[in-house]
Amino acid sequence: MSTNLLERPRLHGGWDPRIAATVALALVFLCGAAAGALAMNLGVHTRLHQPAFGTAAGNAINFERVQKELDLTPAQTEQVQSILNDMWQYYRTVLSDSKARVEQVLTPEQRQKFERLLQQQQQK
Repeated sequence: MSTNLLERPRLHGGWDPRIAATVALALVFLCGAAAGALAMNLGVHTRLHQPAFGTAAGNAINFERVQKELDLTPAQTEQVQSILNDMWQYYRTVLSDSKARVEQVLTPEQRQKFERLLQQQQQK
């Protein structure tokens, strides 16, 4: 009689262990896919991935946090929002001017690579 478990005759008409393992693995995969789909439908993904820094949506979320954390009065809210809007406009101007200055010293090939680097950075 063989001592290898895989070669033993099946008792009581049980499942082949390889088939049982395959079915179990498929069920685990399907449960994970269903849980992921449910999480996406419930908006978990958007809470985990906040809008990018410097975008209108990102600025609004950051300002809302500042407003709550500092417990701003309505008058303070208006003033601080105006100041921060000026800061964001200045920030965008500085970035735009800096990008133009960098591009002036680059070759056409380097400009293309630089643009790709900037796009990759925005996607992070």
